[in-house]
Amino acid sequence: MESLLYFISEYGPLSYGLLFAYCALKSGALPLFAGIAAHYGALELSAVALFVFAGGYLGDEARFYLVRRYGTGFADNRPKIRKALDTAKRLLERYGYAYIFLYRYPKGMRTVGALPVALTAISWRSFTLINAASAVLWTIVMVGLGYVFGSTIEHAISQNWGGFSIALLVIFLAVSYIAWLKVINQTTKKDSLIEERP
Repeated sequence: MESLLYFISEYGPLSYGLLFAYCALKSGALPLFAGIAAHYGALELSAVALFVFAGGYLGDEARFYLVRRYGTGFADNRPKIRKALDTAKRLLERYGYAYIFLYRYPKGMRTVGALPVALTAISWRSFTLINAASAVLWTIVMVGLGYVFGSTIEHAISQNWGGFSIALLVIFLAVSYIAWLKVINQTTKKDSLIEERP
């Protein structure tokens, strides 16, 4: 944590740009640590929340747009990306709208999560609403946990990161399950969602 606070003191506003870029590309622990930095006053909480949300939301919007416009030919000679796309497509077919809401959470799914969605008949409006709701929840959970429990988290990390990781996982799974139930209850036309685009 000290090295993160030192980086922030050295680079100041650049920290927010880095946070935005990180969140546009992946959904790891940096938003949590940015929340802790806000807890200690090194970063502004509202700016952290804004950049985490914007990165998470706009990164997925960009991936959705690129695949909707250009397809997935880029993955043809990349077996790892193709495998991840196939996994994401199976999850989309099985869970429909809930998949769109939750794909940012499991490790390794965020980067390719929006790609198969863009190949379906879902409208951009539906995708962007679900994407925005998911990004809001992700921001609240990650930044909020860091801000509210900053010193507790820092102590837990220094003492026993493994135990803390399990506790975070349990909290995340509970929140995700509740959100998933709400999305599933509102889903009425899953079949029309997963139809391939003409």
